[in-house]
Amino acid sequence: MTVEIPRPILKDKKALVTGIANEHSIAYGCAKAFRELGADLAITYVNEKAKTYVEPLARELEAPILMPLDVSQPSDLDALFARIREEWGRLDILVHSIAWAPKEDLQGGLLDSSAEGFAKAMDISCHSLVRMARLAAPLMTDGGTILTMSYHGATKVVPNYNLMGPVKAALEACARYLAYELGSKGIRVHAISPGPLKTRAASGLKDFDLLLNEAAQRAPLGELVDIMDVGFTCAFLATPYARRLSGETLYVDGGVHIMA
Repeated sequence: MTVEIPRPILKDKKALVTGIANEHSIAYGCAKAFRELGADLAITYVNEKAKTYVEPLARELEAPILMPLDVSQPSDLDALFARIREEWGRLDILVHSIAWAPKEDLQGGLLDSSAEGFAKAMDISCHSLVRMARLAAPLMTDGGTILTMSYHGATKVVPNYNLMGPVKAALEACARYLAYELGSKGIRVHAISPGPLKTRAASGLKDFDLLLNEAAQRAPLGELVDIMDVGFTCAFLATPYARRLSGETLYVDGGVHIMA
């Protein structure tokens, strides 16, 4: 069967992108790729301090919706999705690019992590995907695509990734179970696993520069990926070209993950 695909390929699609902190964010690469391919954007910022960095990017991307979102606050989630329902009436794409852990728990080993810090990291970095999917699904009346950001440390031990390894492992499992539960509605769910990138979130990891250098040396393609590599991969997954893909963890890392 031939699939007729309009150009630009995401024209008139409605995409919610969460987790932009600045122009170096993976989420910004996703938003920029979606916009280049014709999608309309809703963009969030975590607090007023972040808004000063995110608001100019939202203007650049002509995003008609810019809203605060602290996923630990149910009222923020409710207000965001209510605005999308009111203004658009539907949603086609959701990008969950949110991860956080207390610094003292993130920079110590897993054995030293506190129960409270572990629980908070799991809630914000993992269960928030479930909460957002619950609100997004009723708006994806013609099907849709949900994408979340993981890392290789979910499946292999990466020194100094510490408690975020188990948290990302849980996130990938959530993506698979959501793909199963939402598949009958035509909603596809994927975890994206980028290679190391110089983002604000990554800067909190101990010896992150060493991780970057090692990845560049080990990558079969011989170089690191950038946020637009991740963004256009996510854009592809939101198109009809990927209509039979769901529940995958896709590596965008220049091939680093295949190396022993």
